[in-house]
Amino acid sequence: MAKINANYEVLYILKPNLSEEETAALVERFKGVVENGGNVTEIDQWGKRRLAYPINDLMEGYYVLMTFTAPAELPRELDRLLRINDGVMRSMIVCKDQ
Repeated sequence: MAKINANYEVLYILKPNLSEEETAALVERFKGVVENGGNVTEIDQWGKRRLAYPINDLMEGYYVLMTFTAPAELPRELDRLLRINDGVMRSMIVCKDQ
């Protein structure tokens, strides 16, 4: 059975109090998870931005937008890893093909 890859986009917000090294390590970690089973198309680091509403008493976060192609199982694993990581405040994965 052939693997069917789809186009995905993930936007995640990291805590602003992380150091530059910690932020870069998390971005690389999530990039590595995607590259383990798919292909990263683009990583756009927006940097620190003000949030629309406070999250855990924080008013800003470090935004990262990553587009990638992968089989359907990979976004579930990426979502699981984003949820259990303490450095991630919010995340959302969207399939662009639908």
